[in-house]
Amino acid sequence: MNVLFKAHSGLRYLVLVVGLLAVVYFVSGLVSKRPADKKVRILGSSFAGLLDTQILLGLVLLGSGWPFQPMLWGHLSLMLLAAVLAHVLLVVNRRRPQPGFLLPLIGVGGALLLISLGILAIGRGVLGSTPIPS
Repeated sequence: MNVLFKAHSGLRYLVLVVGLLAVVYFVSGLVSKRPADKKVRILGSSFAGLLDTQILLGLVLLGSGWPFQPMLWGHLSLMLLAAVLAHVLLVVNRRRPQPGFLLPLIGVGGALLLISLGILAIGRGVLGSTPIPS
């Protein structure tokens, strides 16, 4: 169970890094007014896939007998909402006749905000390793 917790806790850094890289790329695309390319889909899909893996690890952790604390409701809700936001806006953008940078930026940027709030909801630092209070 401790391995699952460490994997879940450590994967957040990869989710955050890929999300930040995607946001920087989407902003640069908007600012330069260039057409969206294949990298938009690759970065968006990579972020969404990592986020899905993170949620799956969290659910397995909960199902494995990890002690459930009431603050986990906020964490779980915010993380699921982040995944839904990212997926919906990335799929809508992909199905547009002319995909752009704005919808992926809102999807990934909004998801990162929700993820940060979800991490804070359990008393952990977004970039630090503050222990979960008992």
